[in-house]
Amino acid sequence: MQRYSGFGLLKHSLSFHENWQRVWRNPTPKKRYDVIIIGGGGHGLSTAYYLAKEHGITNIAVLEKGHLGGGNICRNTTIVRSNYLWDESAALYEHSMKLWEGLSQDLNYNQMFSQRGVYHTCHTLQDLRTNERLVHANRLQGVDNEMVYGDQLQKEIPALDCSPDARYPILGASVQRRGGNARHDAVAWGYARAADALGVDLIQNCEVIGMEINDGKITGVKTRAHGTIKADRVGCVTAGNSGVMAKMAGFELPLESHPLQALVSEPIKPFLDTVVMSNHVHGYMSQSDKGDLVIGAGIDGWVGYGQRGSYSIIEHTIQAIVELFPCTSRVRMNRQWGGIVDTCPDASPIISATPVKNLFFNCGWGTGGFKGTPGSGNVFAHMLAHGRAHPLAEPFTMNRFYTGALVDEHGAAGVAH
Repeated sequence: MQRYSGFGLLKHSLSFHENWQRVWRNPTPKKRYDVIIIGGGGHGLSTAYYLAKEHGITNIAVLEKGHLGGGNICRNTTIVRSNYLWDESAALYEHSMKLWEGLSQDLNYNQMFSQRGVYHTCHTLQDLRTNERLVHANRLQGVDNEMVYGDQLQKEIPALDCSPDARYPILGASVQRRGGNARHDAVAWGYARAADALGVDLIQNCEVIGMEINDGKITGVKTRAHGTIKADRVGCVTAGNSGVMAKMAGFELPLESHPLQALVSEPIKPFLDTVVMSNHVHGYMSQSDKGDLVIGAGIDGWVGYGQRGSYSIIEHTIQAIVELFPCTSRVRMNRQWGGIVDTCPDASPIISATPVKNLFFNCGWGTGGFKGTPGSGNVFAHMLAHGRAHPLAEPFTMNRFYTGALVDEHGAAGVAH
């Protein structure tokens, strides 16, 4: 790593950083690769990294239509947890959680992973039963989760309105104390730098506009900037646009794309050191290291690719947050944004081979994609390397929509995250 004195920093700043060492290369694409990964977000970059690191495949290109990490990886609220209900989901997300816990060391890049805990509040007896069931299921799965009630919850989160006079009184909460947040940009940058160091070509501003398919087998992709690039295998990891990519290949996926909105407030003094979610009033919030309140809720109701979102969702979300934290009623919002998420009928992802030989898709993570980033890339890399599903990914192949063996996570997906 290069180190600069104060004088060195001044010199390089006056040179407009022209002589600074680049974090990753900007290569010209080759004519052929062993593997092409479409999508330079968190899941695509992590897939490339684990392909190179764990499977020894380095003749890889990651094709990104814009800049690396410019999609959903930078348009989310960075929540990490693994307390999902069904065994299949819990195993996959717990695999991801364990990778999160060592990711900064593995990538030699600070992910700012903060295991501050994630609380799901309970406002009715049904909420309590649902969360208690989830806690018991997680304990059987080897995933940490516990219930807290009344005075103990108020002690742990003093700003939370746990009074009996609240509009939706809080009876308790489940909490995964290993859950928390990470820095979204650092995830993309860390994986990109590590993949590049292993020889992966990261090709930016390279939009894929078509698939080259011969006799039912993919042989390459057509790009707007560099023409046709050949490949033995292709993995598509284009959150929000997976249905479009599948159409290029001549088949349909059971997906809908929806805007998912979030908001950030003006910075205020620290008062919240955890993540709080409520399925009942439908809002969740954490506080960043800068003091911003990071707020979100559910997806917009309509299908679309617009990243503006709707005002009604913002209004509903803010109402929910003020119900939970009355002290925030006068805090001003700085900005709002939307990401585009692929959602499956059972609220679980697709990690699968497709009707086109040697073409694989990793999509449908819905609102849970960020937390699954390391695990998703790890198991998808296995699929691209061996042509078959990793044991943890077997329940999430497209075949489940024919057999009916769905992994219905609508309950544990909860308030979108």
